[in-house]
Amino acid sequence: MLWRNNSGKTEVQQPNRMRPCKKIVCYLSLMALIIGIYILVSNHLHHGPSVDIQYRSQNIPYDQTGYGVWEPVVQHIYYTRKETVVRQLTRNDCTCEQEEVTLKTLLNLDSVSDLEFAFKVGERQEVKERREKEYQHFLQRTKSPADALLIAKANSPLQYPIQGVEVRPMKTILIPGLSLQAKSQRLFVVNLTASLGTFDVAAEVDDVTIEGVGQMHLSLSSSQVDNLNRQLQFVTYTNTVFNPNSADTVLFKTSGHQASFTIKIRHPMMPKLYNAKSKAGYNISALVTIATKTFLRYDKLRELISSIRKFYPNVTIVIADDSEKPQKIEGPFIEHYIMPFRKGWFAGRNLAVSQVKTKYLLWVDDDFIFASDTKLEKMVEILEKTTLDMVGGSVREVTKYSATFQHKLSVEQGGKEGDCLKIQKGYYHKVEGFPNCVVTDAIINFFMARTEKMQLVGFDPHITRQGHLEFFIDGLGMLHVGSCSDIKVDHASKIVMPWTKQTKNDKMYKESRYGWNTGEDGLIQEKQLYFKNRLKCIKSS
Repeated sequence: MLWRNNSGKTEVQQPNRMRPCKKIVCYLSLMALIIGIYILVSNHLHHGPSVDIQYRSQNIPYDQTGYGVWEPVVQHIYYTRKETVVRQLTRNDCTCEQEEVTLKTLLNLDSVSDLEFAFKVGERQEVKERREKEYQHFLQRTKSPADALLIAKANSPLQYPIQGVEVRPMKTILIPGLSLQAKSQRLFVVNLTASLGTFDVAAEVDDVTIEGVGQMHLSLSSSQVDNLNRQLQFVTYTNTVFNPNSADTVLFKTSGHQASFTIKIRHPMMPKLYNAKSKAGYNISALVTIATKTFLRYDKLRELISSIRKFYPNVTIVIADDSEKPQKIEGPFIEHYIMPFRKGWFAGRNLAVSQVKTKYLLWVDDDFIFASDTKLEKMVEILEKTTLDMVGGSVREVTKYSATFQHKLSVEQGGKEGDCLKIQKGYYHKVEGFPNCVVTDAIINFFMARTEKMQLVGFDPHITRQGHLEFFIDGLGMLHVGSCSDIKVDHASKIVMPWTKQTKNDKMYKESRYGWNTGEDGLIQEKQLYFKNRLKCIKSS
């Protein structure tokens, strides 16, 4: 390139050639900038806001199915109560007193036990208050807005309940929210039809004709719409076909219009509350049992137990063992259960979980090692304060890398050929109040859970040698799962030195754990997912 200097002479400018090392630095800087921008953007999109899933302080009503007689629309409309029907209505005032003295009670064949007297007088109030707190937490975990009573206003002109109506099997309720908002006419007529129960009225209103009392079809008619609506407030439904978990579809009709609504027929969900007295902080030995499954690796198991005892000397440890020649594992607060040889991984987990008596259980593999940051108190705090059913931690390898195994699961409908299971790494949102915790669907093999939920889902005993994700697939829709990266347990080293001599147990363990994964045996998981879970494929990302 030519250019003229200040003296007027023309000089030749040599091209500015960048040194190779400078080019590399520029390229690396540019790549670092791009990666940095990507991380910032992906983090912003991925994390999202924290979501509050902690227990609320308000009390949830005990009974949402005992619908009382509604306040009159027009108070001057006269009615006559039918006491025989009113006495059958579901109420929230059960009594533990004998209703009447009969020959059976005199002969001690019919009795009532007041369970409160099982406790000493001085502890009854404390037990009652603790039970109430546990019960409110249970209700908040199990109740759903879909259970609340909602009334569809008369657009058709029929008004009726669209959700939230329940009756206990073979019991009677008032049907809430029935009404007719029709224009003036000579005669107003409505009809109700059911298939699993019968209709009656808890009171009779003047100037209303009733047909079909005690039957599956009820017809009400009147020349006065107010009288008819007053009568509709007293219509009862009695379940007559016993099925403890079903629903009756009621058809509600008037001239030129019809609607339908469901009445759920089911027993209330029985709570399973754990009676653990509280101390300063959390009494881990009263709240938590540690469960594990072992096979041949007694050196690893003893190292695990030793590490647990450094931090939690009084916590019960439950061990399921399907080794060929089991060794005795003894010590305070240790329960060692022997199984048939090679009974299997998930069968052992079922056995261990079945023996847990505490509110929570901590699952660990037999080659984990407790450390100073294996904080069970933190896990208990999260489960005590939130609606989560289980919370996982992080497993730290010898390399100091920690794994959390957080995965989201979803099922996409697939028609007659089966559904598609989609597995994605990641989580849904953070847990408010616990900055290192997130909500997800599947977690690592180090977690604390509500015992009754673990027992409810269970482990498929067909999964004999390897398996973990299958449990969370079975629990999808039933488990509310969290994961915390700051609660850690160490993983014993799997590095085998060339000069290390393998024992007979080492060889048998390796063969049993990894050598089976061929031929028909290697397809057990696929067969179970295809048939039991009705899946045609799994998509991972």
